[in-house]
Amino acid sequence: MKRSDLKGLYSALLVPFDEDGKVNEAGLRQIVQHNINAMKVDGLYVGGSSGENFLVETATKKQIFDIVMDEAKGAIKLIAQIGGMNQYEAIELGQYATELGYDAVSAVTPFYYRFGFQEVKDYYFDILDKVDNDMIVYSIPTLTGVEMGVKEFEELFAHEKIVGVKFTQADFYLLERLRKAFPEHLIFSGFDEMLLPALMYNVDGAIGSTFNVNGVRSRQIMEAVAVKDNEKALILQNDTNDLIEAVLANGLYATLKRILQLQGCDAGPFLSRKPMASMSEQQIAKADEIYELYLKYAHVENVGVDA
Repeated sequence: MKRSDLKGLYSALLVPFDEDGKVNEAGLRQIVQHNINAMKVDGLYVGGSSGENFLVETATKKQIFDIVMDEAKGAIKLIAQIGGMNQYEAIELGQYATELGYDAVSAVTPFYYRFGFQEVKDYYFDILDKVDNDMIVYSIPTLTGVEMGVKEFEELFAHEKIVGVKFTQADFYLLERLRKAFPEHLIFSGFDEMLLPALMYNVDGAIGSTFNVNGVRSRQIMEAVAVKDNEKALILQNDTNDLIEAVLANGLYATLKRILQLQGCDAGPFLSRKPMASMSEQQIAKADEIYELYLKYAHVENVGVDA
């Protein structure tokens, strides 16, 4: 696949679990179809933070990759997030996702221990020595503590299989410097609440959790920027950020899963993996209110929800 073919809007896929912490397969299949048919995204980013990836074992990660590939049936692009603390697992997952037919892999920088950049670089290069696929570096310094500048990205981008970065940080000066220095590499915005300013720096797309429920509005932001209707784009981003602010205050993943149920994904409980807490009755009520305020009447014709 050409690098340019990977551009676009990707939902960081949410994964529902049951009371025993097992994947709710029917619910996951509904969420995949919801993203394809209602949210109209270009692709799915599978196995990221939004999928609670760092709370599940290798076999479950493979199961999720399997289900998503089977359900998507080539309708959209798929990127498998394989990275984490265990490099050997990352290689195993990368080989597995590549064999399944995923369009690219991605890997978060290794975290917890204070790895030096040479160790981070070796991690990516060692993975790609054994995984025959394109790689999107996942940079999220606020959670990993791994800070990289233009020089470090230059060393990573020198590898022919590293085609871009999921840029999940608020450093727009660095974003501008990367865009100027590496016009041929893909840059995906990773903060949904910062989609508009990221688009102004000509990112190639975005990957985010709220696109699972707010994909249509997010697409409209991208389209407004493309035709230089910045006033409309700002209004849409304001609406989006009102939604995001409310969701974050109520519990990100649990609230999004409840909204997915309200949007028609109703296959049983959409729980999170422990130690994430289950929603209280108060949080459920607040999630229903958030849906009514910010999403129920938005884009009715596009999304197909009942007004």
